[in-house]
Amino acid sequence: MSRFFRGGDDSSTDSSSEEEEVYTSEEEEEKVQAEDESSSEEESDEEESDEESSSDEEEGAKKKGASRFLQSDDEESEEEEDEQSDDEATTKVKSAKDKRFDELESTISQIQNGQKINDWSLIATEFDKLNRQVVKLQDGSKAPKSYIKAIADLEDYMNETLAKQKVTPKKMNATNARGLNAVKQRIRKNNKDYQTQIDAYRKDSDAFMESDDEVAAPKVVSKVRFEAPVVSAEQQEEDDKGFSTVDSRGKVVQYTPESILKHLRAIIESRGKKNTDRLEQIKVMETLNKVVPITPYQKIRVLQTLISARFDLGAGGAAQMPLDQWKAAERDLASLLEILEKEKDHVVVEGAEEWDDDDHLPTIPEGEKYLKVPGSVVSLIERLDDELTRSLQAIDPHTSEYIDRLTDEGSLYNIIFRGLLYYEHLRKDASLEVPQESLNRIIQRRLDHVYYKPAQVVKILEENAWKQVSAEADSEITPRSQSGDAGKLINILSNYLFENSEGIIRARAMLCQIYFLALHDEYYKSRDLMLTSHLQETIANFDIATQILYNRTLVQVGLCAFRKGLVYDAQNTLQEICGSGRQKELLAQGVMIQRYSQVTPEQERLEKQRQLPFHMHINLELLECVYLTCSMLLEIPLLAQTGSSPDVKKRIISKTYRRMLEYHERQIFTGPPENTRDHVMQASKALAAGEWKKATDFIHSIKIWDLMPNTEDIKTMLAKQIQEEGLRTYLFTYAPFYDTLAIATLSSMFELDSRKVSAVVSKMISHEELAAALDQVTETVIFRKGVELSRLQSLALTLSDKASSLIETNERTLEQKTQGSANAFSRKDNRGGGQRGGGQRGGRGGARTGGNPQRQAGGTQFTGGALGNAVRG
Repeated sequence: MSRFFRGGDDSSTDSSSEEEEVYTSEEEEEKVQAEDESSSEEESDEEESDEESSSDEEEGAKKKGASRFLQSDDEESEEEEDEQSDDEATTKVKSAKDKRFDELESTISQIQNGQKINDWSLIATEFDKLNRQVVKLQDGSKAPKSYIKAIADLEDYMNETLAKQKVTPKKMNATNARGLNAVKQRIRKNNKDYQTQIDAYRKDSDAFMESDDEVAAPKVVSKVRFEAPVVSAEQQEEDDKGFSTVDSRGKVVQYTPESILKHLRAIIESRGKKNTDRLEQIKVMETLNKVVPITPYQKIRVLQTLISARFDLGAGGAAQMPLDQWKAAERDLASLLEILEKEKDHVVVEGAEEWDDDDHLPTIPEGEKYLKVPGSVVSLIERLDDELTRSLQAIDPHTSEYIDRLTDEGSLYNIIFRGLLYYEHLRKDASLEVPQESLNRIIQRRLDHVYYKPAQVVKILEENAWKQVSAEADSEITPRSQSGDAGKLINILSNYLFENSEGIIRARAMLCQIYFLALHDEYYKSRDLMLTSHLQETIANFDIATQILYNRTLVQVGLCAFRKGLVYDAQNTLQEICGSGRQKELLAQGVMIQRYSQVTPEQERLEKQRQLPFHMHINLELLECVYLTCSMLLEIPLLAQTGSSPDVKKRIISKTYRRMLEYHERQIFTGPPENTRDHVMQASKALAAGEWKKATDFIHSIKIWDLMPNTEDIKTMLAKQIQEEGLRTYLFTYAPFYDTLAIATLSSMFELDSRKVSAVVSKMISHEELAAALDQVTETVIFRKGVELSRLQSLALTLSDKASSLIETNERTLEQKTQGSANAFSRKDNRGGGQRGGGQRGGRGGARTGGNPQRQAGGTQFTGGALGNAVRG
């Protein structure tokens, strides 16, 4: 244990006694030395001090252990009083208000220094700082006099500088000019709030500075609480009983019709800055929207700013707009369109001049019919549409929440429709100069919402949209009388965009019309439009969204061809998309995760933003089923033809299907089919073996066909196609083994009409696929013998073709290396290849038994034995 915490032992008493001895000895010496009467006062002082010290020592002696190192409360208070007295003697304490006034004066002096050296960059910086400082000092409606003097003098100095700039040819440097422009923009807007005090200062500066009424008396408030802003005069009277609205600094805030534009100005300037409470701004604007009375101009300005502020909540790549804010924005946009429909003299157009005077409301200029408000209704509609798409992308499509969210598309379509009517009204007056592009953009949005829907759904959307507008309203582009026919509507919208736009919008309009036609089984029209548009040649130059729409349209045309029974056209159309193995990515229905791909987070985010909502997807399993079925109906007869006639050049229609078929054939054991791919592979195997009924059963048992309209018709069409292709496969496979074959036999085998069998056989003969003749009298197929080669002969021909191509390649290579010289293998010492062959090998090779025969140029002396004879023969 430490010696400092012993409870009064011998060592502590000894030390205290020793200290007492030292002090007593000092006292005796002092008494001996102090004998003179002149030092009596000094002795008395020393005695007093000694007494105090002795008393302290006695008190210290009474404290034992750790307590002798602790200080009592009385001693602490005495020391604090001594320290405070010392501080008062050395420093002067200033209040917070005085410090702020000193900072204000320092900033004003910096501005004055900047004026002396004409440094507008410094003046602009200090002017911003000055405005921030005065907010803390301002009470009521009046500001400090030094501030009024500074801004008034600064404005005068700025006007003088601008006047000099117009006269003198010498220009300011870039930094100074930027500072001057910044001060010019800010000071006029800032000085409007203090115009009364500035006028008083300029009238008599001395009297203004000597007056005492510097600060207006603040309003006495008995009680203050933080609550929502006052919205009407009646509620103000009720709240005046004991409460008032205050801002974040505790100052009273009142919302009146006269202050609406000022509050809007403050909100607009604070947008995008850090530490800005967006929800609080929205609440303030909602309150401004309810202020009574309010003019149409103020209402339009408030709604525009309010809708934009709501969209700010959904800003950013990952976050989507909250549901309640989206619905509120949709209601606000509907209110805005309603006001614009009622107030015909108020128009919202792009490029209108901004109204800067917040104290007075604008009026219609003389000689004009409209009060123009700057803004863009079509931009707000596009943003609302985009936010709905982002919301649908973020919701799980297999939940009821997605269905509930999808119901909002009807209200959005109504907004788009009313926006289109409004822009048609604006376009009637040429003086407004509304650009054609705005009308095209909103028509494109309307087309984007209807092109992929069935005609019945489009009809319901149109009926609900026309109910929302007045009975007198009508559209010149899409008249009310034609709203019931979805096909006419799509045709009108697409043709209008095709005639009045160019570039991406024009291409998208064509693709939307083609998609709609293909969706409604108009294959030949959609195919002709696709071919005449020549988009397949230029689609790579368009943006990614248009390329995705092109891929979707191409797939829909292929599915339409399949429903029509055009197997070859369907397979040829779907080959480009389905043969790549990237259907998800090309149709924007999912992100493909590749094994070795290095995708940055930015690219991944952009890829996710391009994804289509689930209700716009094309069923990928159905797409794969259609593609594999078409490939089966084309590939199995081709494989049979190639196997029976090796002289036919091998060609592959679908590499994807071939790989699947080869993989399936390599399987040792194949169980019953489980998915779509297994059904098609086993049907292919049965069809190749001539079991067309079994193949039909496999194809019909695929459940995905139930998702297509007219399922029974499609199954019937597939059965007929399998019968015909089974007949072709049978003829290709067994033609070498027949001399004649009756049409009736083939008809009974494949359960086809005799005329159909005759048509299939005639087509094969005309295309030179089958070496036979059709005897119509006896209704038999007569196969020609001697034309077909045996398998060995076919292989020999193939080998000879490859050998001849090899010889030609060698000759070309030799010609390039020897540059056509005649004696390519001769040497300088006259020893050549013939000498080596004749002398050393003893006459091997027949005629070459010796001598030095010259080798012909180009290697033409080579005979090649039996292989050479076969090539020559």
